[in-house]
Amino acid sequence: MEVATRSAGDDEVADNVSKGEATTAQAVGCPSDTDMAGRADVCQGCPGRELCSRLVGTADPDQPAIDIRMNACRRKLMVVSGKGGVGKSSVAANLAISLAMKGLKVGVCDLDICGPSIPTLLNVRDQQVISTQYGWTPLKSPHFGIKVMSIGLLLDNSASAVVWRGPRKSEIIKRFLKDTFWGRLDYLIFDTPPGTSDEHLTVVSALKTARLDGAVVVGTPQLVALDTVRKEVTFCRKMGVRVLGLVENLSGFSCPCCEELTPLFDSGGVRCLAEETGLQLLATIPVDTRLSTCEENGASLLQDHPESAASVAINGLSQRVQEHVHAPTLSTD
Repeated sequence: MEVATRSAGDDEVADNVSKGEATTAQAVGCPSDTDMAGRADVCQGCPGRELCSRLVGTADPDQPAIDIRMNACRRKLMVVSGKGGVGKSSVAANLAISLAMKGLKVGVCDLDICGPSIPTLLNVRDQQVISTQYGWTPLKSPHFGIKVMSIGLLLDNSASAVVWRGPRKSEIIKRFLKDTFWGRLDYLIFDTPPGTSDEHLTVVSALKTARLDGAVVVGTPQLVALDTVRKEVTFCRKMGVRVLGLVENLSGFSCPCCEELTPLFDSGGVRCLAEETGLQLLATIPVDTRLSTCEENGASLLQDHPESAASVAINGLSQRVQEHVHAPTLSTD
């Protein structure tokens, strides 16, 4: 058994880029899953054109290994958002903690390659990933033993910038799926970066046989943020990913002294979007200054302040997520 050097993952990914999935999109206009991959007019100028051309009609050699790992995880969820800065990673981390507090075995896979924050939020920063004969051993958070894997745990320096193109991002994400010894989990939560790009396409494609149970879409109340969140919902539906519901984060300010809730925005944008799309509003989570204090100091708001409005909202979110993933699958049209 040896400790994996934090630059080794980078080097190994570079050696295996030819197996990456630069354009595994099933999104509108991308023919990557058809016989026209790499040859259609829309492929002109795409950086993944040559790769798609080589892979037409060939099976992904990594798929069997991915299926074995992922089939051991009962439920697999994505936490997504069209915008950055909406607190999506915080929602993903606290959703994981809330589920783990119920005695469930939970893992979090950080798909944000350029800006990983899960190691800090789950208090495993600056620890080493162990490489064994069974694969990478994910780190265990002090918060109920949540398993964590992130590119941030493979870097020599937390200030290092990851400057990778799509195929390289796709390859490291596939390694997180097939080379990480997740074991048997009740929930594996994927924290995704903002937008609808390579990271999202890769994980959706990789889980096409192991089954992704759904996505939780996070937004904020301002109307200006709705357009990008709406695109995220459209993306999920186009890709056949079940949208479990919406979360309105930063939904007012909760006073840490009296718990009085003061609205920060007048629009209630996510609530309006829920009505427009027919999706359920899973939770409205207020701003609580104690949340960032806890996360920055390796603590948990749910454990230290279980009575806070934010904690109550997060626990309600985890309960509704459980109910939805066990409910019959609804149409994504």
